[in-house]
Amino acid sequence: MRRTNNIRKPISLRQGTALAAGVSAAFLAQPALAQDAEDEEIVLDTLEIKDHTADSNPYTQEGAPYKARISGDVRRAKPLSETPATITVLTERQIEESGANDMREILSAQPGVTIGTGENGNAFGDRFIIRGHEARSDVFVDGLRDPGMTTRESFVVDQIEITKGPSSSFAGRGATGGAVNSITKQASTDYMFTRIDGGIGTDDYYRATLDTNIPLTDTLAVRVNGLYSYEEIPNRNYSDRDRWGAAVSGAWTPNDTIRVLLDYYHLTANDTPDLGGYVPAPTGTAGNVTVYGPWDDVPNYAQDGDFLDTEVDTFTGRIFITPWDGFTITNSTRYGETSNGYVLTGLRGGAYDPDAGTYAPLTLSTHQGNQEVEYFTNQFNVLGEFDTGSISHSVIVGSEYSNMKVANGTYDLTQNGATNCVTNGRFGASPGYCITDENRNVIIDDLHGLLQRDIADGTIDSNWKVETLSFYAMDTVDLNEWLSVHGGVRLDAFDYSNDVLGRGASEPTNYTYSDTLWNGHAGVGVKPMEEVYLYFNWGTAKNINGGESDLGGNCGYGGICVADGTDIGDGRPESSESFEAGVKADLFDDRFMATAAVFQITKDDVFESAGDGYSEGGSLNTGKNRVRGVEFGLVGNLTSRLSGQAALTLMDSEITGSNDPSKIGRRLSNFANTQFSGQVRYQATDAFAFGGTATYKSAMFAGQPDDAAGYNETLGVYTYRIPSYWVFDAFASYQFTPNIGARVNMTNVGDEDYYQAGYRSGHFLYKGDERRTTLTVTAKF
Repeated sequence: MRRTNNIRKPISLRQGTALAAGVSAAFLAQPALAQDAEDEEIVLDTLEIKDHTADSNPYTQEGAPYKARISGDVRRAKPLSETPATITVLTERQIEESGANDMREILSAQPGVTIGTGENGNAFGDRFIIRGHEARSDVFVDGLRDPGMTTRESFVVDQIEITKGPSSSFAGRGATGGAVNSITKQASTDYMFTRIDGGIGTDDYYRATLDTNIPLTDTLAVRVNGLYSYEEIPNRNYSDRDRWGAAVSGAWTPNDTIRVLLDYYHLTANDTPDLGGYVPAPTGTAGNVTVYGPWDDVPNYAQDGDFLDTEVDTFTGRIFITPWDGFTITNSTRYGETSNGYVLTGLRGGAYDPDAGTYAPLTLSTHQGNQEVEYFTNQFNVLGEFDTGSISHSVIVGSEYSNMKVANGTYDLTQNGATNCVTNGRFGASPGYCITDENRNVIIDDLHGLLQRDIADGTIDSNWKVETLSFYAMDTVDLNEWLSVHGGVRLDAFDYSNDVLGRGASEPTNYTYSDTLWNGHAGVGVKPMEEVYLYFNWGTAKNINGGESDLGGNCGYGGICVADGTDIGDGRPESSESFEAGVKADLFDDRFMATAAVFQITKDDVFESAGDGYSEGGSLNTGKNRVRGVEFGLVGNLTSRLSGQAALTLMDSEITGSNDPSKIGRRLSNFANTQFSGQVRYQATDAFAFGGTATYKSAMFAGQPDDAAGYNETLGVYTYRIPSYWVFDAFASYQFTPNIGARVNMTNVGDEDYYQAGYRSGHFLYKGDERRTTLTVTAKF
């Protein structure tokens, strides 16, 4: 491992934005833990010389591996301690030591974020809900939207940034509850290193990653990241996750003014998910109600041939031009193709009969879909730092063009296995495939070979296209040393088209329309002292009718919603407004930050379904909801040996308007009122460190997105309850030599049965992984 000495100077806006773009090499990777100042510094007048390891996250605070100093998005002009928003940043070191590997695992543990589910189309892949609102289309990589319901891995990630609250000034359409932005590893001419991680663990866990950066000349470098991973789902061993990926980044710096980055990313994920269990509906009479929890002992019933396959290929080119100090031009272009297809097995039935004291048999059901995504996007930014008299400005002016195409299809399925029961459903009595009797006893010897499906490609039932041209301008104005104001506005002009093949139709229906969305943000920041920043922020977000690409004509889940007898243009965009006031205190030489914020998000003109919620007919813009809450956060180094990050979110949600009056006053579905996450590490000796994580989420209730949780009017209770849970993880690491180290992780130490999401009928109750232990050995040279 090569080590470089870097001279540290005060950080200007120009340096911060250049570093976020990967232009500056002045702030490379940080040591694992702060040492006493006398041990790591040589002070020569005003210069401070530090020693850095090259392979660490360049955005973290010096000596504080869990604390990010700046955002990787060049448009975030200020350090995070002076950014007027709640932004949770998960650094590379924190992600590694948590034992989580993919985006869904990582984000499901974060306060303010829950996991969503659905029956078909949008059931699988990464689907997130932030502060109660859908964010499955609000996932970004290096500031560019990453569309499609795909699986996302962390092997090429420097940090993950979760912005909470409406973010359309930066993100464009959508982003009601927030947005997720992954910052990827980039090549540099300033250092050479290779890092190899190899892991083994229980339940046939194997994982290997490669990260190597090679300067080919003084102006040209290449960085290569690789991944292979296989694991069975703990104690559900028929289901597994099989991934491999590669990323290649090239950097060319012909002079001090220009830097060019070229990236290619590929991921193949061939998984066999376990859809978990179910939760029975409550029974009884008003005033005497029994509410049931999940059946924890549901066996793994995944069928032979079940699959969830993802392929991702993206090409990105970026150029950064700094013709003079305080002025930077950036241009980013990306072309990507992704595919996501699945045929999976779920459960039905299981309702409890309190008179007989028995449960209905559990039957198998099939859920399937596929998606092909092709997209092109270009983003142009001009960033300027200048003074007008005694007032300082940090201006960002930009434009963005995107063309996204999503073809959603189905598979033709034939079930050849013999049925073994008759059940009643929406379409009356029909033969079925039962795996239990009325006492929950498993009645099948071969649980995985019951359906015996033949699978063939089927028809395209939704051909979704959105072309968008955007312009935005933002300014942060420092009126004096303690007072600043900030604001911005964004225009998104789009053309929408969707060919939807409705249920039972022989020809698709074409929906086309165009519109322009305006969004903005504004606020004020106050620094009563150097370490403390107070802010107030207002922001808006809008989303288009049919803005969720995976739903076709299903209005109730974000598909195109068309009221009977009206034109598409009659549907206003969904709109949201947010207010947030907060405080950030950057302490202990900026190595520890404490934050607190109160917020409110009001979403209006929400698209709602009429009737069964599955047809194209719907009631436009009749819904309204509100989320209020408070969030507290701590991140950084409490002492020279103790590091950590923790956050607590307390929220309350309410439906305030609906075409169904019975929904008004109810809480949002898939929404946990109380959420906590904490991760700590303690450096016991120079070589040995240990730590752990704790995650808590309060009870949720299943239902449709942006809608009231399911409710039984007769009994006066919410229908399908997803229980609260605590989960604890632990890790310990030892550095044998400067180049060889090892880490042991144990996730879900208590082997708890916990559930992350549930479908509105109480099925597809996604089960969190049970206990797993892994050993990872790291070699650096």
